[in-house]
Amino acid sequence: MSGLRVAAVQHDIAWEDRDTTLAALTPQVSAAVSAGAELVVLAEMFATGFSMATHRTAEPVDGTTVGWMREQATRHGVHVAGSLALRGPDRRLPTNTLVVVGPDGRIQRYDKLHPFSYAGEHERFAAGDESVVAEVAGLRLGLSVCYDLRFATAYWPQAPVVHAYLVVANWPAARREHWRCLLRARAIENQAYVVGVNRVGEGGGLAYAGDSAIIDPLGQTLVSAAEAPTLLLAELDPAVVAEVRTRLPFLADRR
Repeated sequence: MSGLRVAAVQHDIAWEDRDTTLAALTPQVSAAVSAGAELVVLAEMFATGFSMATHRTAEPVDGTTVGWMREQATRHGVHVAGSLALRGPDRRLPTNTLVVVGPDGRIQRYDKLHPFSYAGEHERFAAGDESVVAEVAGLRLGLSVCYDLRFATAYWPQAPVVHAYLVVANWPAARREHWRCLLRARAIENQAYVVGVNRVGEGGGLAYAGDSAIIDPLGQTLVSAAEAPTLLLAELDPAVVAEVRTRLPFLADRR
């Protein structure tokens, strides 16, 4: 099995302005593909920002934002991932959903398990029901969204089968050291790659410092960004995951 070339797109978001943000992201996706990316990862709530005004931001799975993701994925022949507020017929509240769209238009999705009650997310969004491992070009990716990162036990059950975790976020600058530390911790304890994609800029009265990073199964940072819009590229190699787990069989001791 060969590796997967992933692009983490650290980007700004026009607050609650889907059309402006998608127009700005379109050339960034093209740039990632030109650089060789097979999977392009955007931030949490990548089109609108982390807004609680779900009456304005939530949309159906066949709405504008997922339609844009599908168009980008099929046009470029890549996978595109990012979260948005999704309405569904079976829930009173929308979900904060990480969507992965393949080059054939197929959708894999994960509803955020841990709404951020500190900001009132639990009042505006329904919690997800289950963890999800997505299949992308032969790699198995554990999906998570922002606040999920604080809950190590949500990652542990997936560890034996995943090669990498995707973590998309709108993580505020005030707690940037938590973000940096927890990304590395999830990689080290699960012996898997972690792709952390956070936004930059300001939105809803908060500042965001980015600090996106791609970390290897030993906790070494392969690439990272600071506070400016940035494109990060790295290869996720399942052979590296297997070698680390064989040489250091720590997962076998987990109880």
